[in-house]
Amino acid sequence: MAKSIDPEAMTERRISQLLAPFLGPAQLSAKQLQQVSKHLDLLLKWNSKINLSAIRDSEKIVTRHFGESFFAARHLLNDFSARTSAIDIGSGAGFPGLPIKIWAPALELTLVESNNKKVAFLREAIRVLGLSGAAVFVGRAEKLNGRADLATLRAVEHFEKILPVAGGLVKSSGRLALLIGEGQIAKAQSILSNYRCHERLSIPLSENRVLVIAHGRG
Repeated sequence: MAKSIDPEAMTERRISQLLAPFLGPAQLSAKQLQQVSKHLDLLLKWNSKINLSAIRDSEKIVTRHFGESFFAARHLLNDFSARTSAIDIGSGAGFPGLPIKIWAPALELTLVESNNKKVAFLREAIRVLGLSGAAVFVGRAEKLNGRADLATLRAVEHFEKILPVAGGLVKSSGRLALLIGEGQIAKAQSILSNYRCHERLSIPLSENRVLVIAHGRG
């Protein structure tokens, strides 16, 4: 019998414990933990209606979705006060974009999502979390004008098709961060051959998930 989920049982202390392997020596502030808790509660409430995540267990959501996102955040954004722009492509339930924004509040974030129900969720999450400097672009990444210092991509459909589009949304001196499986690394490197180097970092508590950071040539 499936274990029922009680959102109230997930305390901020427990969230902190679950995120520790992904944060390394860093820690989230009380405000940041509260924001994670609010995002999680909202996700659990909406998930039964619009299927934001195939994962239903709250602890697994914290480690798989929030953990991966914060792991990327700490490797991508060390200066919390820096005015950096970022585009999160195919944001869905807000991963990794919203946790990265929680990690670095000064970040100017654009969440790209074409599904109207998910757009409604993202806008509600931005409101509930009290995030300024975060907006939702409704449509496909191909229609987005402009470039950012950072673009992120995770768990999107048609990976090989969207990857060149993602690369085109990054400034010449910027970075493209991919949260993918090891089996996708070779294809990513082939498609992004115009990037000067590719860092590869294994994601904690995962057998084959990696963070690949492609650096522009600027």
